[in-house]
Amino acid sequence: MKTILVPTDFSDTAYNAATYALELAAQLGTTRIILYHAYELIVPIPDIPTSVPMVNPDDLRSASLEGLEKMKKELEALLPLNTTLLIRADNTLLAATIDEVCKAEGADLIVMGITGGSKMEEILVGSNTIDVVKHTVCPVMVIPAEAKYAPIQKIVFACDLRKVVDSTPIGPLKKLLNVFKAELHVINIDHESRHFTTDTPFETLMLETLLEDYQPVYHFIDNPNVVQGIVEFAEENNADLILTIPKKHGLFESIFKRSSTSRLAYKTHLPLLTIHE
Repeated sequence: MKTILVPTDFSDTAYNAATYALELAAQLGTTRIILYHAYELIVPIPDIPTSVPMVNPDDLRSASLEGLEKMKKELEALLPLNTTLLIRADNTLLAATIDEVCKAEGADLIVMGITGGSKMEEILVGSNTIDVVKHTVCPVMVIPAEAKYAPIQKIVFACDLRKVVDSTPIGPLKKLLNVFKAELHVINIDHESRHFTTDTPFETLMLETLLEDYQPVYHFIDNPNVVQGIVEFAEENNADLILTIPKKHGLFESIFKRSSTSRLAYKTHLPLLTIHE
């Protein structure tokens, strides 16, 4: 895990995620951390009135680099030995080009923050993070606004036991598990066996085979609310990280959005690691 990319918008949430990344770097043996700001130059459309003032692209880049330098200076005291803190700024849409940036920088992991404060904060910050998760093949560790670093010693892997062989990115998954060397708990949430099919025992066996080197503990939990079941289990068992493979059912978005039923702006204070299928 040599390089971590840390996208930032200079918010308190982004600073917290960057602080987490620096402390995580010591555990992962990371040698490069890149603070990354993707700024967007608004291009006016002819014949359409706008109240947005014209911005010189050079001024915009200078402001971005100035913010990055300030952030770097404030974080350098936390930098582990033998780790370099770098900065990068691009005039681009973050989610649209994040994979290109990861490839160019050789990034092994993206660490970025997400907020669950006001609705406006969720729209501006939360959606950006969710878009990155959706558009990158690089593993993303999402850091809630109030999360503080603790050595990752226990991981909860939420799995739906569907098409395990096809949907599990076993290479990237094993790479991360090998680095963390953490206790692994695999959980499946169901309610009254509604999702149990004739394939479930076979899929369970396939997952056991894929993960046998890590001696995971398996838990089958009855809860009508999948997200609530995952979060409650992780918090009750003092997990340090929730691991999930984002799929079309939208589990990731469900964890990090408002819920009118629970009235919780935030579902979890634990970091969430996503690896794409």
